[in-house]
Amino acid sequence: MDSLVKNAGLGDILEKIQDGERLSVADGMRLFQSPDLLPVGYLANIVRERKNGGNAYFIYNQHINYSNICTNLCKFCAFGKDKDSDLAYEMSVEEVRHKVRERLAEPITEIHMVGGIHPDLPYSYYTDLLKIIKEERPDVHIQAFTCVEIAHLADVSGLGVPGVLEDLKKAGLGSIPGGGAEVFSPRIRELTCEKKLSGTGWIEVAKTAHRLGLHTNATMLYGHIETIEERLEHLDMLRQAQDETGGFLAFIPLAFHPKNTELSKLSKLSRSSGIDDLKIIAVARCFLDNFPHIKAYWVMIGQKLAQIALSFGADDVDGTVKEEIITHMAGAETEQAMSRDQLLRLIREAGRIPIERDTLYNVINSY
Repeated sequence: MDSLVKNAGLGDILEKIQDGERLSVADGMRLFQSPDLLPVGYLANIVRERKNGGNAYFIYNQHINYSNICTNLCKFCAFGKDKDSDLAYEMSVEEVRHKVRERLAEPITEIHMVGGIHPDLPYSYYTDLLKIIKEERPDVHIQAFTCVEIAHLADVSGLGVPGVLEDLKKAGLGSIPGGGAEVFSPRIRELTCEKKLSGTGWIEVAKTAHRLGLHTNATMLYGHIETIEERLEHLDMLRQAQDETGGFLAFIPLAFHPKNTELSKLSKLSRSSGIDDLKIIAVARCFLDNFPHIKAYWVMIGQKLAQIALSFGADDVDGTVKEEIITHMAGAETEQAMSRDQLLRLIREAGRIPIERDTLYNVINSY
């Protein structure tokens, strides 16, 4: 396989990876532009197995989206709605409690909770959500509120980002998901999500969380109107932030789903290809040398491609999810949940060792 990599013109990058040397942005560009997918995947697999061996991680988790009412109304999003829309919804604290109670019999270790940028909900609503989840499930890890939501709560409360994060930690917050990053490029944000927190603002919230002892994930929404240069700019900003704080757990590429989005109406965009899905996972694994994990989110790319991604740099497929809404409102045709047995089969068929983890990647069970 080394000869295949060299024949693809990537021999010098192979040497860097074998020596543990950091890739440059120019190296990342060459990987993205290479027409030879298998050599790129091979390079990513070297890094993946160096960091995580043959392990492939999953989690038993539950998703709760407390409201889709949002003032940002990003052009790539089918989830967010104006508060006057017939499709808008908002859960009360007690309705969220009921959502948690519905699954008390299941061995859920993480509750993942995000929503829109709501114009009217009081600050106390968000701390109350965390408190009632902890009342119902004291041992569960709550991963909640994107960096965009945190910045919004800082404005609503007047406490600033550090004050809000300290409050949320006291109420039960365990870590922060990676959503809202989209593509950091100011050009992309101006065209697609001009009301949203800036890319540098997102990075600053994440680094603040890390300094306060909260781990976060990081994402990138790809496959719409971004360029390869903008993808690499995004990855480089993440790598620099991780050098500084070390608080990112995983990078999660998110494939754009165009159905029911304003961006699709404007640009007639289609879904990303399987080649692009695998390549972005592989390039991210090679480039983000300081990220411990790369996730192939099966909800976004499907179960079959997630299996293949486990040999293209990914070492995590996320989890059971238990009712995913955001991607399905944009036309995803995947299931909204998977059982533990389904995840075990998916991972084993890919030739990997299934590892059930908690949010912070502590091993719960090795199968």
